Parts: sequence; structure tokens; C-alpha cells
Amino acid sequence: MTDRQHHRPMTPGGLFFEALVGGTDPALVSEAADRAATLLVRGARDAGDAATAERLLHLADTEGIETIAEVWSGAPADSLAGCLWRLYLLRSWVYADPVGVSREFEAGRRSAQVARVVAGVADPPGPEQLQEMVDEVLRGIAGSDFADVLLRAAAFARVVATGRASLSGPTNAEVQRMLVLSEQLEAAGHVEMEQGLG
Repeated sequence: MTDRQHHRPMTPGGLFFEALVGGTDPALVSEAADRAATLLVRGARDAGDAATAERLLHLADTEGIETIAEVWSGAPADSLAGCLWRLYLLRSWVYADPVGVSREFEAGRRSAQVARVVAGVADPPGPEQLQEMVDEVLRGIAGSDFADVLLRAAAFARVVATGRASLSGPTNAEVQRMLVLSEQLEAAGHVEMEQGLG
């Protein structure tokens, strides 16, 4: 037996919670992510100049994808912040592995004919052409209809998913990840199109 006395648990009051040091309120982070994405997409379109399009295109390069990830990665796929995160992730991947992306796109373009046309990649699709295509798509955020940007990116991802499925190297999880990305971008593109018509 122990001589230790048992105490009734302390009920924490307001000062207890105020003294805790924690992370940022997730609701505030989400609100900031949505606000920044809205300003980028809507503001860039309103500006409509080439300099704004170039700054937007290179946002991940200048600020770092990690910075963008902190704010946008947890955003729902159908939000502007979630869409921008997926677009920048796609661009980062194309620049990180242009040869691999080119191989997967080439393997998929025979089976996904319609998506290949919508994606708008030069024929034949070499690494440089894919980088140019993804940059052109992102420039479209400032210069064209955002729904078109999302649908082109979705079509590109669908062709790559089809290519991955036909190759022996990629895992089923890698195929699924690209297919989900395509479906998320496509669904967001249709929502954006409906809102533009409303």
C-alpha cells in the first residue's frame, strides 16, 4: 500500500486554457486559405495582364510549395484553395519529373483520346512540352475561365492515370491517386462552370 494521498482532479478554468500554447486555430487557417485563393483567382482575372499571370504561375517557385502547402493542403477539393493546391502540386510534379510524366502521358494518350485533346498537349509530348502545357494551364488562371483551367488539368491528370495503369512500374495506389486528382479537378471545374452561368 502507498502513503500517497489521492486528490480530486483539478477542474481547468479559463486561465488554464489561455496559458496553453497551441497551434493556429484551424478555422482561421481555413478562412485565410479561402480568402487568399479567392484574391488570387478572382483578382488575377480582374487584372488580366501578363505580369500578373507570370507572378501567379511562379508563386510556388518564389514562395515555396511548402508555404503554400501549409495554407492550402488541408482545404476541401471543391474550394478555390483546394483547387489551387492541386494545380500547384501538379505543376511541381511535372517540373520534378518531366521525363517520367512524359512517359506516363505518352502511355495514356492512346486510350484517353478525348482527355488528351482537352489537355492540349503538343504532339509528341516530350518533357519540355508537358512543362509548357502545365504553365499555360496555370497562366489561364489570370487570363481565361477558371473552369477551363480546372478541366484541362483534370484531363491531363486522367491521361496520366490511364498511362500509369498501362505501365508495369506504377502501383495501384499511384494510379488511384492520379485518378482521384483528375476527378476532384473535373468536379470543381463543373461547379465553377455552373457558378459562372448563374
